[in-house]
Amino acid sequence: MEEKVPLMGDQCQVDIEFTQKYRSQLPGVIDEIVESCTKERAIAHYDTIMIPSKESVIEILEELKDILFPGYFRQQEIHAFSLSYHIGNVVNRLFEKLAAQIARSIRHECRRLHNPCTHCLDRGQKEALDFLKKIPALRETLAGDVQAAYDGDPAAKSLDEIIFSYPCMLAIMVYRMAHEIHIQEVPLLPRIMTEYAHGAAGIDIHPGAKIGKYFFIDHGTGVVIGETAEIGDRVKIYQGVTLGALSFPTDFQGNLIRGVKRHPTIEDDVTIYSNATILGPTVIGARSVIGGNVWITQNVPPDTVVTIEQPHLHYKGCKNLLASLGPDLETKKNPA
Repeated sequence: MEEKVPLMGDQCQVDIEFTQKYRSQLPGVIDEIVESCTKERAIAHYDTIMIPSKESVIEILEELKDILFPGYFRQQEIHAFSLSYHIGNVVNRLFEKLAAQIARSIRHECRRLHNPCTHCLDRGQKEALDFLKKIPALRETLAGDVQAAYDGDPAAKSLDEIIFSYPCMLAIMVYRMAHEIHIQEVPLLPRIMTEYAHGAAGIDIHPGAKIGKYFFIDHGTGVVIGETAEIGDRVKIYQGVTLGALSFPTDFQGNLIRGVKRHPTIEDDVTIYSNATILGPTVIGARSVIGGNVWITQNVPPDTVVTIEQPHLHYKGCKNLLASLGPDLETKKNPA
């Protein structure tokens, strides 16, 4: 009689017993991990105050989307007679959440730099209020960005489609909010915001960059815009574009010098096509067109078209291609 082999599923039903010979080694593992935490303090955060919560920052961004684009992202209808009530509820929640996270950011920075107290709780509320006062202007700017996407993309069927589904709108919206908080000199929080958008949209815009009105990133995947980049009005860029640094200046001790201009300036009405790389504090003049796959490290005058040399392409018919691949393939294709 054939022996019955137990099924793998039946074997998985057996309870696992944690024997003492393995469990008894856990205290030693714990001690080693604790010791490593005391040695590598740069990546351990204890004996200090709470840092901003990434989860809370994402909640804040979702709330902000609801007042920047009311009626788009909540599963509820909003009417003209209830708009004030709806916005009021969101703004009150936002004020408390944003003030708390700003205060945490300021307190963490003060403790890290051993600075005297700057009354972080009071400043958190002040900075939150100052930011909320900017919402009407932000909405006007974002409306221009949505229109730029519609005017610049023939595939767009409506403004609603752009707001709902274009990854560039998420990245630009979060950048514009983070930039305002950045120029209020709130530490840490703006970078958490833009890195969330970076992960969600694949578009990396530093909150310190300066970007003008009517801005559109077509497709967007892989775009990188560095901290000191400056972009004028009505600029359009495509996927894979990098506005990066050519080099990083250092002091006499070899430490990086921070806060200096190291990224490009893109003037008004410039178009930059896919996978172009523009490095250093170069200037791309107004109304210029930068072709795909170019590498630029020097200034470009206004009204200039920059392209790489046309590559040489070779075309072969299918029969010639099969023959060039060798007799073995030809035999398999046409067996005797």
